[in-house]
Amino acid sequence: MKVKIITDSCCDLPLHYVKAHSDRLEVLGMPVQIEGKEYIDDLGVTLKHDDFYAKLRNGIMPTTSQINAYRFEEAFRANLDEGSEVIYVGFSSGLSGTLNSALIARNIILEDTPDAPIYVVDTLSASVGLGAIIVETVKMASNGMDAQQIYNWVQSNHMNAHHWFGVDDLQYLKNGGRINAASAMVGTVLNVKPTLIVDKYGKLKPYGNVRGRKKSMNFLVSKLEEHYHPEMTTTIILGHGNCKDDAETMRKMIQDKYDNVEIIVSELSMTIASHVGPNMLAVAFIGKERE
Repeated sequence: MKVKIITDSCCDLPLHYVKAHSDRLEVLGMPVQIEGKEYIDDLGVTLKHDDFYAKLRNGIMPTTSQINAYRFEEAFRANLDEGSEVIYVGFSSGLSGTLNSALIARNIILEDTPDAPIYVVDTLSASVGLGAIIVETVKMASNGMDAQQIYNWVQSNHMNAHHWFGVDDLQYLKNGGRINAASAMVGTVLNVKPTLIVDKYGKLKPYGNVRGRKKSMNFLVSKLEEHYHPEMTTTIILGHGNCKDDAETMRKMIQDKYDNVEIIVSELSMTIASHVGPNMLAVAFIGKERE
């Protein structure tokens, strides 16, 4: 039986990747509210990345909300009707209630069809870290693994998904309640660039600070070198918040050290960028157990 992997726009995978794997992968967009209008995050189709980031840079602060159970139920039923096994590989329950919506939808369907092949798995991962898991599951589905096998792999390996984020502007973290106003002010004056991770509980956590963009980029690459495990994956995801030149610089830095890996460069979608702002750089991969 064919397997359909469903995830959400918090995976921050590029649109070209999602389209290329649409036979195995479906991405549901998170709702994003901007200037009184609701958008469904479709990875830059409806609202182009450049236009969205221009709004951020002009001081507009979007808000986000979770996908409701009805949308999950629609997606699950549509794929089941096509004869597919369904597995939702989801955004961290430590950051959103979206996973619970997926579980509600699954239970509704199982009341009618107890043997429906629907799986819901919490990755405790976000953004390109979730994307790194999705890339591996797509490979597995393409190689003939069934939904139960993929579910088991995610359960066993989600703690090996690494997320390292270099944030450029502290004001977005302040507005999101991640740091206080005084820390944001001091950090901005001192040109401090914080590094964030997603921890073992699936929550966003400050990891450390460096001064200056170049040091921040070098730090991200150093954490890749420390934790990357070539026997576990050959794919590294490099995310950026509408800073293509810096992303290309980092891509070259990584490629110089690992010439046999696939580097997927992805511009962060509206959902995640609404909380961290423009100019963020992120590296994600499957490696040794996350810190």
